[in-house]
Amino acid sequence: MNLEEKSEENLAHIIHEMGRMLQVVNDSIMDPKDYDLDNYEELKSLYDLLQQKGKLTVAETQAFIAELREYRK
Repeated sequence: MNLEEKSEENLAHIIHEMGRMLQVVNDSIMDPKDYDLDNYEELKSLYDLLQQKGKLTVAETQAFIAELREYRK
């Protein structure tokens, strides 16, 4: 899978993986249908940052979730 390519399938993968990495309990905030493909680059950047950081503090996790809310439809 080439995540550099902007597609609905890649967006869904990124959203699901971020939900897993952030250990989101409420899956409804991680529904790919709620995110616009126009924000793919920003969401991919968040995903890449999560991949690099690995484990996050509670404060960092809350900050990521707050940032994700900004990109919801």
